[in-house]
Amino acid sequence: MRAGVFLQPRRGEPTGVVCGEVAEQGGDPVSEAAVGDSKAKEIEARLAALGVKASDLVEKFILGSGPGGQKINKTSSCVYLKHEPSGIEIKCQRARSRSLNRFLARRELCDKLEEKRDGAASRRRAEIEKIRRRKRRRSERQKRRMLEGKRRRADIKRTRKAVGPEE
Repeated sequence: MRAGVFLQPRRGEPTGVVCGEVAEQGGDPVSEAAVGDSKAKEIEARLAALGVKASDLVEKFILGSGPGGQKINKTSSCVYLKHEPSGIEIKCQRARSRSLNRFLARRELCDKLEEKRDGAASRRRAEIEKIRRRKRRRSERQKRRMLEGKRRRADIKRTRKAVGPEE
């Protein structure tokens, strides 16, 4: 499908624009009203640093679904972004505006490509590891120390009891 030619799609059906075609028409793929110029340039720089070309991306606009009412259900503001060489697919419908969803989809694509490139050193894996450590069972010594601290605190609070009326 050529850019600029849109037929009314059925729900969930892509309305299709290849990102390279948008660039050929003179429109910047990311910078629009909802996203500031500095953020748009930052994403473009991240994509360039990762070696992602505009022709590598397939971008489609899909009718939204879920909470948000009639506006979400009737507009094609959901962005589907696919990076052809890696096969990574992103679907973004966090915001109501298409331009902000385009920005968020590109940012998520950058994060996934960086995670794939960096492997274990990635930010996402570090966050998952942090959560795993939090959920880990405590050792017996840790439990004893924690309970002892709670008992001490309870004793301190007991001494603060309100003084009863004098008789």
